Amino acid sequence: MSTHLILGGARSGKSAYAERLASALELPVTYIATGQVYDDEFAKRVAHHKERRPPYWALVEAPFNLGQTLLDNDAPETCLIVDCLTLWLAQCICPDCDKPERLDWQAEKQALLAALPKLQAQVFLVSNEVGMGIVPLGEINRQFQDEQGRLNQDIAAIANQVSFVAAGLPLKLK
Repeated sequence: MSTHLILGGARSGKSAYAERLASALELPVTYIATGQVYDDEFAKRVAHHKERRPPYWALVEAPFNLGQTLLDNDAPETCLIVDCLTLWLAQCICPDCDKPERLDWQAEKQALLAALPKLQAQVFLVSNEVGMGIVPLGEINRQFQDEQGRLNQDIAAIANQVSFVAAGLPLKLK
């Protein structure tokens, strides 16, 4: 098992980088999409990502229960791409998002962290680095930024590799 966390800002090229790395492995790939489409603009973003991926890659849509989804799709000599942890987190803590009734963010996070060391696949986790700007206004925005930073740190501690992507260029952090 090998886990590679790929961090970057919005439109930094982090997803494309994860896809290039997965393609280079020449293994069967399962793309785990965490985002739910709530508007036309986001639907266009999703379509752009779909067009870029090879049609033979498997697709699993998993806005919740990410840890279990990884375990369910795990196998030796395979590759899993999670795109992205940021949308997954946002949906888990968003008070207005469509989610299971008793969803507990901390339990979701712990299930993911517990699943990662058990995986046999090569795993690429895409996540936004949101802590390089100012502290945002609004309680939910600050909660999101804090939880994203904590999640990224927890996964980076587990991951075998961590990269930061800016302007399409990867920088190896770990």
